Amino acid sequence: MHIDNILDEQSLAFLESYLNNTSATGHEVNGQKLWMEYLKPYVDTFITDTYGTAVGVINPDAPYKVVIEGHADEISWYVKYITEEGFIHVVRNGGSDHMIAPSKRVHIHTKNGIVEGVFGWPAIHIRNRAGKEEMPKIETNFIDVGCETKAEVEALGVHVGCVITYPDTFTILNKNKFVCRAIDNRIGGFMIAQVARLLKENNKQLPFGLYIVNSVQEEVGLRGAEMITQRIKPNVAIVTDVCHDSNTPLVDKTIEGDNKIGKGPVIGYAPAIQNKLRELIEDTALAHNIPFQRNAMSRVTGTDTDAFAYSNGGVASALISLALRYMHTTVEMVHKDDVEHTIQLIYESVLKIENNETFSYFK
Repeated sequence: MHIDNILDEQSLAFLESYLNNTSATGHEVNGQKLWMEYLKPYVDTFITDTYGTAVGVINPDAPYKVVIEGHADEISWYVKYITEEGFIHVVRNGGSDHMIAPSKRVHIHTKNGIVEGVFGWPAIHIRNRAGKEEMPKIETNFIDVGCETKAEVEALGVHVGCVITYPDTFTILNKNKFVCRAIDNRIGGFMIAQVARLLKENNKQLPFGLYIVNSVQEEVGLRGAEMITQRIKPNVAIVTDVCHDSNTPLVDKTIEGDNKIGKGPVIGYAPAIQNKLRELIEDTALAHNIPFQRNAMSRVTGTDTDAFAYSNGGVASALISLALRYMHTTVEMVHKDDVEHTIQLIYESVLKIENNETFSYFK
């Protein structure tokens, strides 16, 4: 597989099936199995943990350990309360957006299979009868599965705690914009898998162990990364996630910065990001003519970078993000070129890391 053909027919078919599959926070296992099956030819072994994080390992016996990581989980809802009339109220599982819920179709996952439903919402004709139009709130979001009583709903297998996802699927707009729910951040899992594939198919031999980590439960506090970093005890971690495209309407660049889809991977700046490692990544981008952008994030990155950086007495960590439009909606959008360039940047950066490099500021 040549570096110029990163997104071939095989990889795009995997990306589509991987995005279309549901992997709600705490319920990632089916997506992890898909990911592991794709990754299997390109790694030596796998590690899995109690909560579902999956790790493909190259050179598992090497003492020096490098992680490349993305998180697997997508935002969703839980069934919170079922009324006597058969309407279902919800609670967030991750940062689900109450504003986009009304009129969306949903899948409720039960032991009996998927139950289809819709987020109901009063018609425009009657919403403002009292002179003030009601805006969506978490308390006003409710699901209708076509039942007339609570008993009917429960007979379908729906109960408090069932997870709820959106069924929206992958599409490509204007030949180069990938659109789907859960691009945040299954696109990260896809990209690190492509790095492993490139290493294998280009016969690259690494002097260290490479751990391709697909972490669970990022959306509720970086929990999967927090657990797995204690298991791996890495020396280096390169994390990939998404950040905001600030070039669409209604976004303030003075707050969000100036990043745009199609302009290259976004290299993060924050206290958790180790500057020597970040400089290696930037130097790599310049050496290989990979376009990139920068993003400053103040106290925390809000990504798994924070979990890796502050673990095990300190792990040299960096963040490479994809600019993303419409985060935490069902129409998240990234640019095909950015996906290709991010895969290339991680791949070339991994090849540039020297065995036993400490990234010390004091040498």
